[in-house]
This record gives sequence, structure tokens and C-alpha cells, in this order.
Amino acid sequence: MNRDDFKKLTNLRVQEAKVLLKKECYEGAYYLLGYAVECAFKACIAKQTKRYDFPDKNFASKIYTHEITVLLKYAGLEQEYNKKSSNNPKFEVNWGIVKDWKEDKRYSVKITEQTAKAFHSAVLNRKDGILSWLQKYW
Repeated sequence: MNRDDFKKLTNLRVQEAKVLLKKECYEGAYYLLGYAVECAFKACIAKQTKRYDFPDKNFASKIYTHEITVLLKYAGLEQEYNKKSSNNPKFEVNWGIVKDWKEDKRYSVKITEQTAKAFHSAVLNRKDGILSWLQKYW
């Protein structure tokens, strides 16, 4: 996997999630949008990797995670996040929705239409969405 692969996967997961949302498959849409955010963070992390560098074992083991807040840290975006969220209450609300996504949601059968649509908006809102913000750094 490289940075371009993560970018492609981000866009692919978004497209798949949109199809599922249209078909009222809320659980799948929610799950895939979370993976899109995860892939975007991993593209940001991959951007930090220098060609031919051998990654530190401790760092490498920490970035193999699905935890959004951990990925924020290792993407080196905490300071940028703090700036953006302090100046943009809508972005902060969207972060509050997205940060709690968990990989084990793939087992959930209780994602409501309202939850899926709120998550969709939090991820994809052009001005205040998490994905449009992450794309500035990948």
C-alpha cells in the first residue's frame, strides 16, 4: 500500500457508501464512510514517509489501527485540527460525529437512517466535512 492507493481507496469507499445510502443500506454506508476517513488519514501518514526510510517499529505498529483519534495524532494533524475546530463550530460538530466510528460497526444491524445521513454529512460536507479537510494534507 502506498499513498496513492489510500487516496484511491478513500474515493472508492465514498462512492460505494453513496450507492448504499441511496439503496437505504444504512449500516453498510456508515461502515464504508468510516473506512474512507481511515484511508484518508493513512494517506496523510504515508505522505510523511521518506523514500528508502525504514520505519520505526514502534511507530509502524501504532499506525496499524482503525482508531480515528489515534490516526489524527500519527498523521501529525492535531495542531491543524485544533486550529480548524476552534474557528469552525460546524467542523467541530462533524468531528464529534466521525471520531467515534469504530471498525466493529461492520457487525452492527442498528444504524438508523438518521445516523447514516448525519455521518455522511459529517464526512462529506464540502465546507465543514472531515474528508475535505483531510484531503488538504494527503
